[in-house]
Amino acid sequence: MKKIAFYLIFSIISLSLAAQKDDASDMAKLKTLNATFINNFVTNDTASHSKIIHKDFVCLTSSGKYINRKDYLDDWAHGFNGFNYWDYREEDIKIFGSTALVHAKCKYVVLRNGKEVTGMSMYTDTYVKENGKWTCVQAHITQVAPENYAADDTIVRKYDFR
Repeated sequence: MKKIAFYLIFSIISLSLAAQKDDASDMAKLKTLNATFINNFVTNDTASHSKIIHKDFVCLTSSGKYINRKDYLDDWAHGFNGFNYWDYREEDIKIFGSTALVHAKCKYVVLRNGKEVTGMSMYTDTYVKENGKWTCVQAHITQVAPENYAADDTIVRKYDFR
């Protein structure tokens, strides 16, 4: 009986440690994917971006518009044009089995009508893990009101072209 209890406890601990290792590995992969996602936007890299978004990807804008994968990638090719500054901050990743939510806020400075305009947006990207690979199936972007801006000390990475 003691042997059975020992093996049962040992098995539970082993499975728990393996799950923690998988979670840590998945978290590292998702952090890297998020960094790649942002870098692809800043560099207008549609080839790299196409590899990390799901075949059924959709983007939801703050105005409520759905953008399909093809149109999204077409826009991606020149989406960063006009931006002088971009950062992402307050990164938060939550894993729920084979689904993950990646949140962050982005501060931007864009040139509009010859003037620099500063603002902040927030995104939630939904990732699914299929056949051991994480891909983004949905991006949801919305504007952030100034009273909800994230502090500079939460910046993960910034791109400054000023």
